Amino acid sequence: MNESYSRPNRRRFLIGSSSGLAALMAAQRGHVLASGPSIQRQTIEADLVIVGGSLGGCAAALAALRAGKTVVMTEETDWIGGQLTSQAVPPDEHPWIEQFGRNASYADLRKRTRAYVQRNYPLTAEARDARYLNPGNGRVSALCAEPRAYLAALTEMLAPFASAGTLSVLLKHVPIAAETEGDRVRSVTVRDATTGDDRTLVAPYILDATELGDLLELANVEHIVGFEAASQTGDRSAPEQPDPMNQQAFTVCFLMEYRPEEDHTIDEPDDYRFWRDFVPDLTPPWSGPLLSLSYSSPQTLEPRSVPFDPTSNAFGWWTYRRVIDPSNFRPGPFDGSTGVTCVNWPQNDYLLGPLVGVSADEARQHIERAKGLNRALLYWLQTECPRPDGGTGWPGLRLRPDLMGTSDGMAKAPYIRESRRIAAEFTILERHVGTEARREAEGTDVAEATFPDSVGVGSYRIDLHPSTGGDNYIDVSSLPFEIPLGALIPVRVENLLPACKNLGTTHVTNGCYRLHPVEWAIGEAAGALATFCLDRGLSPRAVRNTPARLREFQSFLTSQGVEIHWPRARPR
Repeated sequence: MNESYSRPNRRRFLIGSSSGLAALMAAQRGHVLASGPSIQRQTIEADLVIVGGSLGGCAAALAALRAGKTVVMTEETDWIGGQLTSQAVPPDEHPWIEQFGRNASYADLRKRTRAYVQRNYPLTAEARDARYLNPGNGRVSALCAEPRAYLAALTEMLAPFASAGTLSVLLKHVPIAAETEGDRVRSVTVRDATTGDDRTLVAPYILDATELGDLLELANVEHIVGFEAASQTGDRSAPEQPDPMNQQAFTVCFLMEYRPEEDHTIDEPDDYRFWRDFVPDLTPPWSGPLLSLSYSSPQTLEPRSVPFDPTSNAFGWWTYRRVIDPSNFRPGPFDGSTGVTCVNWPQNDYLLGPLVGVSADEARQHIERAKGLNRALLYWLQTECPRPDGGTGWPGLRLRPDLMGTSDGMAKAPYIRESRRIAAEFTILERHVGTEARREAEGTDVAEATFPDSVGVGSYRIDLHPSTGGDNYIDVSSLPFEIPLGALIPVRVENLLPACKNLGTTHVTNGCYRLHPVEWAIGEAAGALATFCLDRGLSPRAVRNTPARLREFQSFLTSQGVEIHWPRARPR
């Protein structure tokens, strides 16, 4: 029960919060939120505190705001949106995403992103009228766009609540401490990275929507880091011994344009020769030098070569995550350019150390070295990359810092594949989602696992990138899956909920629960759960473990357009 909390007085919330709409507009423009009189108070109270403006954080905020709750959301960078924006990664999605297998709010985000591009960009008539416009015609998704387009759509979705004063967004604020009392988190302290000022955020429910599960450590919430042993999880892809420092590679992405008639070759980076000669030390072995068009095939681990030709629309690295395709635009804006692509490739996965379990200084050093790898990769592409005509190098390649909102052309934040994960009431195991593991458990007539407490759906391969512990790809087939409510409930703490990649998965199953639409579904479920509990004076644990309340909560979710089960074909 939450009888010790009362709903924050609306006037007190408005006085204590930031100028919400100003923050969102600043986020859309890529500006830092300036401190004003309305955010000088050291303590801010709300119904929900959401630490982290990730995709999951935005979805959680929307779920609570639409139910009439007050929300304070923080974000370490000056862009909300996480994977889609500050990390610059076009969405990884399943093939049915346009029709089903996603929340209605996620479909709305995609629709608004397309509409923003079609309203504001000088497109051809065909592109302007296309129902399923793909601005970059990238192959990884049916909606590859530059980060600001997604940011604009998220801003548009949240703006009405910011204007009404029920949403406060604290940009460039980093969590530094959490106050706990027994099994509850009472408050979170965040620091303004621009001014150094600290603010204490208080709410009956605290959501951890950070990319690395930072609050789990700050609030001493039981959690898991890295790779568990097979004896702990039963995962067929797990090792014999646990290794917390064995974590998936992260990537600092960047956007790159090609202008054939120009020379944008950078000076040789100081660490270029190190990266040019670097061969990842992995088991099974990597295919050869990291800076190469060959890499280990994720499924077979055999050497595989993918072409790179920024003048071609054929399959290759250039079109894989392309976010701007000049063929969608009228003559003028991209004359002399073959477009812009997002570089999130095996060649710039960073393997020399993790971001969790190390000091803050060491983590920063890893991020800086990852940026150095990017500069080495760019220089290699400009000078040594094999060309189809037998030559080497593409000097017309250049960074696009203006599209990234940064001075160095790198993403504002690293693309995180693996977070701290709560020790949950229910942990999602490989036998719940992996095709072969399901077949071993269920027999030849294999079907996806269904959970009686499902609060969302997703679909993606179990896709683990090479790791800091020396594993090559672990990439295995998975079945469409559900998100069990038990994976969102910590084993002990009553009022902190995961809203990003930090739910109760294993190192293995994290590989299919980390993608964009799934993170959004996790966040929306967490925000809706907190709202449901506030309105009824219940705990999340009571909702899950009381059948009538669980059914009521699931009905509430479906009324909001949340799909909790996959459609099943029935024989005629």
